[in-house]
Amino acid sequence: MSSIDYAAALKQGRRSYRAALTRGSYPYLPVLDDILSYTEVAQTVNLGLMDIPLSRIVGTKTAGRTNAFADNFMPLLPEESEFSFKWSALFSHQIEEGIQDPIVAYEFMNRFYVLEGNKRVSVMKYLETYSIQGTVTRLVPKRSDDKENRLYYEFLDFFEVSHHCDIWFTREGSYKKLLQVMCKKENEIWDEEERIRFRSAYNRFAEAFRSSHSEKLSITVSDAFLSYVKIYGYDQTKQETTQEMFQSLQKIWMEILLTDKGSQVKLVENPQEAKPNLLNRLLPAGITMPEDFKVAFVHPKTTETSSWTYTHELGRMYLEQAFHGRIQTLAYDQANNDEQVEAAIEAAISQGCNLIFTTATQMINQSVRSAIKHPKVKIYNCSVKMSYTSICTYYARMYESKFLIGAIAAAVSRTNQLGYVADYPIYGTIANINAFALGARMINPYVKVHLEWSRIKNQNARKKLQQAGIVFISDTDMITPQNASREYGLYEKHEDGSFANLATPLWHWGKFYERIVRSLASGVNEASAEKGKKAVNYWWGLSAEVIDIICSPDIPHGIHQLIVFLKHSIRNGSFHPFDGEIYSQDGVLRSREGENLDADEIITMDWLADNVVGQIPEFEELTEEAQTLVQLQGIKIDENKTEN
Repeated sequence: MSSIDYAAALKQGRRSYRAALTRGSYPYLPVLDDILSYTEVAQTVNLGLMDIPLSRIVGTKTAGRTNAFADNFMPLLPEESEFSFKWSALFSHQIEEGIQDPIVAYEFMNRFYVLEGNKRVSVMKYLETYSIQGTVTRLVPKRSDDKENRLYYEFLDFFEVSHHCDIWFTREGSYKKLLQVMCKKENEIWDEEERIRFRSAYNRFAEAFRSSHSEKLSITVSDAFLSYVKIYGYDQTKQETTQEMFQSLQKIWMEILLTDKGSQVKLVENPQEAKPNLLNRLLPAGITMPEDFKVAFVHPKTTETSSWTYTHELGRMYLEQAFHGRIQTLAYDQANNDEQVEAAIEAAISQGCNLIFTTATQMINQSVRSAIKHPKVKIYNCSVKMSYTSICTYYARMYESKFLIGAIAAAVSRTNQLGYVADYPIYGTIANINAFALGARMINPYVKVHLEWSRIKNQNARKKLQQAGIVFISDTDMITPQNASREYGLYEKHEDGSFANLATPLWHWGKFYERIVRSLASGVNEASAEKGKKAVNYWWGLSAEVIDIICSPDIPHGIHQLIVFLKHSIRNGSFHPFDGEIYSQDGVLRSREGENLDADEIITMDWLADNVVGQIPEFEELTEEAQTLVQLQGIKIDENKTEN
């Protein structure tokens, strides 16, 4: 019986050998000694006895037995050879008693190379066993700027807490993301129960993924696993069977395809002009429109407790007015977790809504799940730089308004010191801070912007600025109705404690919602054209009239004229806030004279301009609410490819 299996393994080996020759690659096992001959090893670590995933065993330590195996570890030596008899004997031993003797292997760049036990590995790979025990020595390469080297050092940090070598990502930042979606801190050591639970869930997913024709994709199982867990959540994932995972994978396969393409994000920076049309063409051909077109808005908080929700509610009311009552809108608030978001979306759909806006970033994963469940319903989530193809995302280029606010602040201030209160260190926020600082420096080259954060534990940002004697401050964009205050926008705080509001940025979400509905009505739909290819992010600014600023009439006429000129220049594209020579706090040149930063560089900024006094807070310093949002949209994240 074992001789028949050797013949079958030999057939697999020869097939792999021929395929390697056809594509011009090395047909035998790679040799670690050859690789190390041009690699500098920084450290040798004894890992002891461990379970080695067979998928991570790729070669042999020395050249001694290289030609006996094809590159898939299947044998190449003929039947009736001494090698074949030994291989067959090992096969029989594994079937009858199981191979107990551990192999001896070296790990390099999370790949394993066998010193002793090549035939054992070959037999176990033929039997499609998951892992084999081995005594392992790790060879750590010297740090370099090579991407694979950087990925490996990220893996080492992950291994330190998880003791899992199964995971291998192709994109930087993925190990941190995985820990985040698992609700684990980066330095949190896993206990044995958690390791077993994770490995079991990952193995089931790997089986489901391989059953989904994954061989046609370039991503690793780990890449797909991260995408899956981001959508469905780790708690659900670790409870699912292989069959349930397979079925869920089929539902989100377009998202997996997007991951395979590099999670490309298409930024739509300017709206396409929508031609007037009848409302009965609001949805693409092939989708039946309900008798009454309805739009739903799902908010995280109420208008009384949240200025963010208040601005979106103003947008909803504007939308109704813009269409003279021909569109009915519904609002659902206090959707603070996935269960509440799902319930709100289901309620909206049951009421006949076929377009739904979820107005907070933390709603995105449930928005994706609901969009997959209800493919005829269009769902838009208010976020940016998110790589999902089942929904669209939208945000505003608020940095354009902040640049203008900074210019006003420097023009009215009688000192070189300005204050800025920021909330969350997420996509877009750093650009807003830097734009304010650059706008101020355009007016006063000596100005300094003192930065404080409102979402840091046990800290009062406004009080710190007051103690520093700073009176001109850029604060939250809008008041919260329940706690009305003059501390919003750009204001001057007088010695008697009173305030003079000078200017404020404006989020005109109603304009955005109107443009989206009109574009759907005219058949202009970037999302449908990019389905499965790219994620579509609408990122509009002054040119689309979705943002603006409101200035106090008390501001001098000359400053008003300057702001009108700058606004017009930004709107028509003749001026860019991030144009010319820009240095960060650490002295790094971020933009050269005659150049300007592109959209991706602006959105993902993780540095502060050199005239900003302050720093970006660490994750542990933030409040619990802020940490939740940063886990989704925090800066210093990934390498999603963005196209305009």
